[in-house]
Amino acid sequence: MTFSILAPVAPRLSRDSSPVSEASLDSDGDIDVIRPTKRSKTAHKAIITPGEVVTEDVQWMRGHGTTATPGSSAILATVAGTLLRTNKLLSIQPLRARYTPEIGDLVVGRIVSVETKRWKVDLSAPLLAHLPLSAINLPGGILRKRTATDELAIRTFFSEGDLLVAEVQSVYQDGAASLHTRSLRYGKLRNGVFMRVSGTGGGGGVVRSRRQVWTVHTANGGGEVDVVLGVNGYIWICKHSRGELVASTEEAKKMNEITRMEEAVSESMYSNRNDEIRPQTRREIARLGGCVRALVENGVRVDEEMVMAAYTVNLEGEVDMDGVGEEEEDEYMGGEKGQKVAAAALESVRG
Repeated sequence: MTFSILAPVAPRLSRDSSPVSEASLDSDGDIDVIRPTKRSKTAHKAIITPGEVVTEDVQWMRGHGTTATPGSSAILATVAGTLLRTNKLLSIQPLRARYTPEIGDLVVGRIVSVETKRWKVDLSAPLLAHLPLSAINLPGGILRKRTATDELAIRTFFSEGDLLVAEVQSVYQDGAASLHTRSLRYGKLRNGVFMRVSGTGGGGGVVRSRRQVWTVHTANGGGEVDVVLGVNGYIWICKHSRGELVASTEEAKKMNEITRMEEAVSESMYSNRNDEIRPQTRREIARLGGCVRALVENGVRVDEEMVMAAYTVNLEGEVDMDGVGEEEEDEYMGGEKGQKVAAAALESVRG
């Protein structure tokens, strides 16, 4: 009787029957999500596209950015982004998303419509924000109840197309925000340039930081420039307008008449006429705007630290290039130059 020896054959294991290693378990003892796709799995850092199957395991619950198919346990993605896992909840963080208002946020908005007792403001949010007439400062700093005369003169304060900086006072149940400008820091914006950046959902964009408004002492004789970073992605860079009020403030303190300062500030708060801006100041405003644009295009966060680092790197690079302090003819901050400025700013912050 003859015997034949056959070569050993490895058993075919499916994904469901594969052994679970200790590395595939999280802190709660749950098994990592296995998505049936052909791409290489790099944990939760892989980009998920709309319609892609996230998982078919029934132990997971669907969160934001996901949906369930009827008659199946599969969870599908509805937006493009990265996978986030919170215990048994799966959600997708979108690469780009609209601004979600939160109480206390400093925002820059644009008036889109004027109603009887309020304005509607565009904040780049899913719904328009509301600015009530009772939530603004009246000319002269008068504290009183709003009357029918104020309602008739509502367009003298803000009209369609005006830009303003305000604070989110409350958020309604439908997600719309209610704003207020009851501070000398808030109000109508003048003497500057408006920028709108994207990437607030996951890439480079404006982030919540310690200070959203600060004054830059610019070089090349540009004077002082104010930078306002709205959390909603709207940015305002303008000439520093408080310098003219310093003298009146000191005089008011000497005369013990602080109300005069409030009256002077309030009278110019709703003016639609821009002041004269010197060419040196305009050049530095454009330089700061180019630094912000370079950070956004290269996926770097936008806050006070990064903007000032990019501005300093740009000034130092200009001196190294020319050998002296002469101004550069080409101030374009995009392309390869923008990449170098953003990379150098990151290195200076990390170093």
